[in-house]
Amino acid sequence: MNAINRSEEVDSTPEVDGDLAAVSEVEAGIRDFVRNDIAYLRRPAVAPDTAPLDANAEATVNNVNSLIQRVAGTSLAEIEKLISELESLRDLLHAEGQRVQREISGYAQLSQAAMKSTRMIADNVTQWKRAADGLRNA
Repeated sequence: MNAINRSEEVDSTPEVDGDLAAVSEVEAGIRDFVRNDIAYLRRPAVAPDTAPLDANAEATVNNVNSLIQRVAGTSLAEIEKLISELESLRDLLHAEGQRVQREISGYAQLSQAAMKSTRMIADNVTQWKRAADGLRNA
């Protein structure tokens, strides 16, 4: 019971409340439409008196359609926004990946240059030491 209350507290943002209200409206519209449709089927068919019921059913259908379009429109807008954000993140990650590759390449070149310099210094020190030892022995 406590976990349910916590999740309800977390989910009670204005955006979620608005979505829930829109979903509730759609569900209510669908229920009304189904009730009217079933009531229409239960009544005996009378040619002249069916016009008001058809107009009522058409109004209900239009109402349900507009509710579905509103909910779908909001969802589609959110999906479009999310896709746009994901594309920009993909571009950012791609650019960062290229930057990291350049940094690694630069580090590898610097490391090789440092190794060459260290070898040259070690070789020179070895030659100087031999020369100094030769002078001492002579």
